[in-house]
Amino acid sequence: MSVDLATVKRVARLARIAVSEEEAERMMGELNGILGFVEQLSEVNVDGVEPMTSVTPMDMKKRTDTVSDGNKADDIVANAPNSDRNFFLVPKVVE
Repeated sequence: MSVDLATVKRVARLARIAVSEEEAERMMGELNGILGFVEQLSEVNVDGVEPMTSVTPMDMKKRTDTVSDGNKADDIVANAPNSDRNFFLVPKVVE
C-alpha cells in the first residue's frame, strides 16, 4: 500500500492540520515508510502464538460474576424525604 500526495492532504484536512506542500511531501515519505514496516510485520508467522495482555505472563484478575442487589438499599433511600421498605414514596399525581 502506498500513500500519494492527495491522500496526505486529505488526511491532514480531516485531522484539521495545516500542512504546506513541502511538509506534505515529507509526510508522504514518512507514511509510506510506516506502511512498509506494517507490511513487513504481516509477513511474520504467528501461528500458535497466543494473544498476550502484557509482556510478562500473568493471570487477569477477575471478580466473580454474581448477581446481587448491592446491599445498599438502606444507603440509597437514607436521604429520601419519604420511604417505605427501601422504596421512594412520592406524592400521587392525579390529572
